[in-house]
Amino acid sequence: MRYGRLTLAAAALLLTATASVPAGTPLSQTERHALASDAFEPRGAAPRPPVQRPTHEPPFGAFVGSWDNYIPQVGRYARWLGDANLQVGHTYLAGNGWADVEGEPVVLGMWSQWRLADPSRLLVLGVPMLVPNEANVPDGEVAKLLAQGARGDFDRHFLQLAHRLVALGGTDTVLTLGWEMNGVTYTHRCKPDPSAWKVYWRRIVGVMRSVPGQRFRFDFAPTRGLDAIPWTKCYPGDDVVDIIGMDSYDQPAGATFDDYVREPYGLQDQVEFAAKHGKPVSYPEWGLFRNGDNPEFVQRMVEWMRTHDTAYQTVTDYCPHGFFQCDRNPRSAARFKQLMSSSKGAPAVVPTAPQVPTAPIAPPVAPSPPKPPSLPGAASPAPSASPSPAASPAGAGTPARR
Repeated sequence: MRYGRLTLAAAALLLTATASVPAGTPLSQTERHALASDAFEPRGAAPRPPVQRPTHEPPFGAFVGSWDNYIPQVGRYARWLGDANLQVGHTYLAGNGWADVEGEPVVLGMWSQWRLADPSRLLVLGVPMLVPNEANVPDGEVAKLLAQGARGDFDRHFLQLAHRLVALGGTDTVLTLGWEMNGVTYTHRCKPDPSAWKVYWRRIVGVMRSVPGQRFRFDFAPTRGLDAIPWTKCYPGDDVVDIIGMDSYDQPAGATFDDYVREPYGLQDQVEFAAKHGKPVSYPEWGLFRNGDNPEFVQRMVEWMRTHDTAYQTVTDYCPHGFFQCDRNPRSAARFKQLMSSSKGAPAVVPTAPQVPTAPIAPPVAPSPPKPPSLPGAASPAPSASPSPAASPAGAGTPARR
């Protein structure tokens, strides 16, 4: 969830069993089962996760901005953390039109070269499934667009993106495709037609995996808790998902970390679902929010990620969520720095090419790959305190849900 492109659900209210419930709202087990036929088994109060640091740090990084001129900020962040090994670069494609989804070659090229400079690095790319992706498109129109996607009307755009990533060196990029699909902010949301959404996801994965040389991984990343729809109803299948992600911010106001663990479709349900399906978990977006400067949340979130099968984690680092680019959270910044300083990171793991899904896909025409640009040597100007990652080349945007 983001400003402009990253937004967060409004403060959670306890609604009736048939209503849409914002993320982070605790529900009773009775309400939970009334809302979803595929609800998880009832569970008592979840204990704190065991705090046993593994042999290496789960790969971590931060979202610092989407455009290529934000790349030097990753190095500054690492130096702020005592030369920690920030292994994960997280960026997003804009969703204003299909040309955005196909990827700006210069931006993709710069981020891909950042990835290639160190074999232990990982590039995570947020990919919208529909456009315009933040235009308050009504549910009926979303359902029509999802049906078009399921028919293959938009295949060529994702094929172009895959060809560009491979040509530019981003062959092993992790794609958070249609992130926060269980919410209400984005046009690529699932609730208007979950069946079509799942078919469409499968088509996109099939198209992108058809490109020779790719080793993409696809991260199914809902927002934490029950939002507009249980995220399990949107899950498209084990053969087209590599990672079970979750965006987790410190909200609603007054909630505790234990609430985030035990809430329906929360952190405990995520790790149990992932284990059942043989997938690692991830936290592509996490950070502070409704409860202000909260070092307890930072401590518990880092402990949680370190004690579960976490493929990677990236904190959203701008106000009000982050630490390095936001001066509103001095106590949390100090705790984060204490926890993460001088981290050596994780050993490099090169994924193998995933199996192509079996869903039939019409063969599209391959576009000509672009020429990779050169990575500039000079640092660019520091970004503003609250960047919106991909709404415009300048990274500017207006706040939406958060």
